[in-house]
Amino acid sequence: MEASFEITLQMVITVFAGISAQVLAAYLRVPSIVFLLMFGILLGSDGIGLLHPHMLGTGLEVIVALATAIILFEGGLNLDLRELGKVSTSLQLLVTLGTMITLLGGSMAAHWLGEFPWPIAFLYASLVVVTGPTVVSPLLKQINVDRQVATLLEGEGVLIDPVGAILAVVVLNTLLNDHTDFITAMSSLILRLGIGSVIGAAGGWLMSLVSKRANFLSFEVKNLVVLAGLWGLFALSQMIRSDSGLMAVVVAGVVFGASSVPEERLLRRFKGQLTILSVSVLFILLAADLSIASVFALGWGGVFTVLVLMFVVRPINILLCTWNSGLNWRQKLFLSWVSPRGIVSASVASLFAILLTQRGVNGGEAIKALVFLTIIMTVVCQGLTAGWVAKFLQITSKDATGAVIVGCNPLSLLIARLFQERGEAVVMIDTDPKRCEQAEAQNLRVIASSALDTGVLEEAGLASMGTFLAMTSNGEVNFVLAQRATEEFNPPRVLAVFPRDPQATTSTNESQVNQAFIPDLPIKTWNEYVNDGRVKLGTTTLNESDFDLQQEHMQALIRDGELIPLLVEREEHLQVMPATEEWKVGDRIIYLLHDPRPHLLKRLSGGNQSTRLALEKLPEVEEIPLAKSQLSTSDAPT
Repeated sequence: MEASFEITLQMVITVFAGISAQVLAAYLRVPSIVFLLMFGILLGSDGIGLLHPHMLGTGLEVIVALATAIILFEGGLNLDLRELGKVSTSLQLLVTLGTMITLLGGSMAAHWLGEFPWPIAFLYASLVVVTGPTVVSPLLKQINVDRQVATLLEGEGVLIDPVGAILAVVVLNTLLNDHTDFITAMSSLILRLGIGSVIGAAGGWLMSLVSKRANFLSFEVKNLVVLAGLWGLFALSQMIRSDSGLMAVVVAGVVFGASSVPEERLLRRFKGQLTILSVSVLFILLAADLSIASVFALGWGGVFTVLVLMFVVRPINILLCTWNSGLNWRQKLFLSWVSPRGIVSASVASLFAILLTQRGVNGGEAIKALVFLTIIMTVVCQGLTAGWVAKFLQITSKDATGAVIVGCNPLSLLIARLFQERGEAVVMIDTDPKRCEQAEAQNLRVIASSALDTGVLEEAGLASMGTFLAMTSNGEVNFVLAQRATEEFNPPRVLAVFPRDPQATTSTNESQVNQAFIPDLPIKTWNEYVNDGRVKLGTTTLNESDFDLQQEHMQALIRDGELIPLLVEREEHLQVMPATEEWKVGDRIIYLLHDPRPHLLKRLSGGNQSTRLALEKLPEVEEIPLAKSQLSTSDAPT
């Protein structure tokens, strides 16, 4: 009873420490692995001595295997095949050519700088070819990097994990069996990948079929069926061919995620929670089992080995694999900088250390120490600075430009022209052929189709656009379109013209859909104003000295229905004005002002509906009557 309680206590401490690390990391907005490593080492034998993973015996290997299967399945589940298609060549090169570059470069650095024998150096390099999705994915969520870069990093992290793990097993087998030649080793690698892919594809399709057809099962039970299924696939693949199970769960996740199963969002949430728990438990246990003395024993040679891996091998890898990718130098530089290692490297290195020790091969603890040093240096150096680097290089999603606008009406065409004159890409979507012709007449790219079709949004390039704006004459449709765009593509800025409804307001908080321009915009009325030429297009910059008066004056015009703010230029970025936006000093606001002159007088003065609106500073807005009225009021006798 006492022994079982000790093991129970070990697991309770592990889970508590792991979740605490996740909470602290979320609060401080840093990669969770930083605190997971810190807490694990602190609680381990080289710290205060509360955790002793060796007490779990072979149970540690079981926990590592099953938890890693969950992590990789969830990674495959989150892979967006549509996005992968845009970077498929680069991704294929990163998983193939990039793996070989890292293997050769890492082994040379470990041999010449770390003074490892060639066999051990190759084994180390095979362990660090992977870039862990457990580190990359949370990191990308925090910094909101450019979508194309994020997809490439996530795809690399997920797909290279099983490849790297299997490669490490092949290198280990070659090390333990001196007679194994290169052809035998490569055929073993290809066979394991092939078996895992076939079993994973079949299993993923079967699990998706069950989720779609088994309507008699509750959602909770379906979740557990998927969990049991992925573990079953992992075990089956391992039985047929050892170390092929990792590839099986990745492929199963990709196939399952592409099958559009019912309630997929809730399933992803459940698997995401399991992944967080798995990562937390694994990192705490493996870090607690690490010997700090073995890390210090590596000396400067170990540090220089990791530095070469980070600042020489990785940039060469990215340069060669993205040569003709269409990525700009900023994106390539960020890809070169971000390559943190994660749980697969740590778990496989820990298992190899045990196996090498059992087989009487020297270097097992040294490899484990060097792998953990690699994890610590890459995570701390790259993970903590990735956000700053992304902002410096201006590749965050907030910096994304261009707009997809649904609805070809006079007001939307005016906004599209303003974006286009700024040099930003604009795509219009509408189902009315006549309106589409009007947009094309203004040299705008138009797609004559329904924006409810995800394929149409994909064709419009929404994945790489900065703004989605739905402004048809139907507010309810606009809101639904904006929700769909958020769920499928999650662009940085999603806006729609829709009525102020309590239920809609609650939904917008959850889906990040903002009301465009002003609450309850009478879009039909303003379209008539624009069509009849009864508007002026103005711009004003809010200055510090008159900020309150300027804002009060413009808000009064908005309340009177005489003005609507269209766009705001802030920090050299042009954005559609959200209804709830707080204006700031220095903002340049582009607006429409209603010109109520009679239509006949408008014609006599030379104005007509074909006149192209010019952007100008309008005295009606620039001169602030409120300031004069306030002065006269304050001077009045009391």
